[in-house]
Amino acid sequence: MTALADATMHAEPGEFVAVMGSSGSGKSTLLHLIGGLDQPTSGSVRMAGQDIARMSDRDRTLFRRNHIGIVFQAFNLLPTLTALENVMLPAMIDGRSGAELRDRAKSLLESVDLGHRLNHRPQAMAGGEQQRVALARALVNDPIVVLADEPTGNLDTQHAQEVWRLLARLVREQGCTVIAVTHEPSGATFADRVVVLKDGLVTGEITPDGEGNASLVAARYATLVG
Repeated sequence: MTALADATMHAEPGEFVAVMGSSGSGKSTLLHLIGGLDQPTSGSVRMAGQDIARMSDRDRTLFRRNHIGIVFQAFNLLPTLTALENVMLPAMIDGRSGAELRDRAKSLLESVDLGHRLNHRPQAMAGGEQQRVALARALVNDPIVVLADEPTGNLDTQHAQEVWRLLARLVREQGCTVIAVTHEPSGATFADRVVVLKDGLVTGEITPDGEGNASLVAARYATLVG
């Protein structure tokens, strides 16, 4: 079975792109290909002038570590580490340490409104706070793109809206590109563009026209997948 077929999309620097589609439409596969977690059987995945699909496993791993931030639905924070330590971890794996890294991690946590939770462990934080730690962690290596796979799937409506609003703010303030998979029209309204997938094909795009236009996105989405 082909997960994606002739699926072509692009994202500009500093753009927030949402990807919508039903279960099995290929949206998570698309995100995994962009992030170098999977390899395509044909085609290319180009980022910063390089084709990730043609890299060796080692080079692709290093490229992902240094240039791509990934936010998962399940947070994936280490329970024995504090929020500050969780944010620092990817850079420490890359061989960085010291006061400069701590300052960077602290600044990122402050940017996601968690400056008061630096020394708290995940079990002491609400789900929305844990996802904000995960966002800060994704930014610690100053990536050129952040990939978010259903980042609000485990959150209630209020906390989900806070995370979407934060992603949009980080695009503006940090200047990185964000590509987020979602099935939520309300979340997609925060994006600059919405790419719609059906059965592994890109069926069209939606311009949300601002936060709060969930009904517009939902209606347009229904037309594109109908």
